Amino acid sequence: MSVVESSKIDRILAVDDTKDNLILVQTILESEGYQVDLVENGIAALEYVAQAPPDLILLDVMMPGMDGYEVTRRIRNNPEIKSYIPILLITAFHESSVVEGLDAEADDFIRKPFDTDELTARVRSLLRLKHSLDEQQKMARQREDFVSRLTHDLRTPLVAADRMLTLFLEETFCKISPEMKQAISVMIRSNQNLTQMVNTLLEVSRFEAGKKTLNWESSNLKEIAQEVVSELSPLASEKHLSVKLDTHQLDELGETAGVVMGDPLEFRRVISNLLGNAIKFTDTGGIEIRIREQSANPSGPDWVIIEVEDTGYGIAPEDQATIFERFRQGKNKRSGSGLGLHLSHRIVEAHNGKIELKSEVGRGSVFTVRLPKQA
Repeated sequence: MSVVESSKIDRILAVDDTKDNLILVQTILESEGYQVDLVENGIAALEYVAQAPPDLILLDVMMPGMDGYEVTRRIRNNPEIKSYIPILLITAFHESSVVEGLDAEADDFIRKPFDTDELTARVRSLLRLKHSLDEQQKMARQREDFVSRLTHDLRTPLVAADRMLTLFLEETFCKISPEMKQAISVMIRSNQNLTQMVNTLLEVSRFEAGKKTLNWESSNLKEIAQEVVSELSPLASEKHLSVKLDTHQLDELGETAGVVMGDPLEFRRVISNLLGNAIKFTDTGGIEIRIREQSANPSGPDWVIIEVEDTGYGIAPEDQATIFERFRQGKNKRSGSGLGLHLSHRIVEAHNGKIELKSEVGRGSVFTVRLPKQA
């Protein structure tokens, strides 16, 4: 699309310490319909970009004070700049300058003295890149907004249905037969599973949109794990599985053992996801949750470690590398949406921790979560 056909005039910032060069570039590009602003040094360029990010930057490499490479690096490392700005470096040098410029994350080069047609062609190419990236970002934001709105709208009828079904099961309106109670119990369980899936999708969308807020406070992982085990043990009992919580090391270390800084609700979500998955994919044997502390070397942090080990089916080697990716379902017929482990991974990473998997088909799996111990 040409500039005159676009509803928006592209803004270009030209940076050069030689005024004649700036005027030449401005004359060429304004004749093509672009808006061109001029600054004469790197500091002024950074101030301009911070206040009103342009669509493209033409940047001279050799400038006093701060050269074009350093300006490029600072722009690329500035987290306040949300949209991508292509940078075209103008240089009189050869291969060595190209290498340094590409390492600084510039997009293209043009050498002095430049041909007018070549300059305008490179500008058009980089602006097409800019427009394409902007459109992708716009579509990503729209998709995230759609998912967020959809999950919010789905939760309301699901919660209402759960309340009504519970009232029926409690015979609030009338007496019902044992067969009907059993059927309603199945409906409640299915509704709760769907609600959990919607809640997980909502949390994932919040993380990906950068809108997730964590409540940082002292969190006792032993107490959280005890609550989750108490809540999910009935599900294991239905399958005649044992669930064991081993915290003997923490008991020996005292009251502050197993305490980390972070959001206790999110830690609960991680442990619940891991234990729920273990119960789901285990038919015989049981699940053991171990929580312990591990001292690091003097230069590193101490860790609180949570291990969830099951005697289930195990996970094939080809699936293990992608197990924490979004919507990555395993080959097991009981596999769900593939969001639970992805969300757990995002939560653990947000708390500066790590989550790992070791598994062998037919012999079960061990998920290990490492979180920095509260100082």
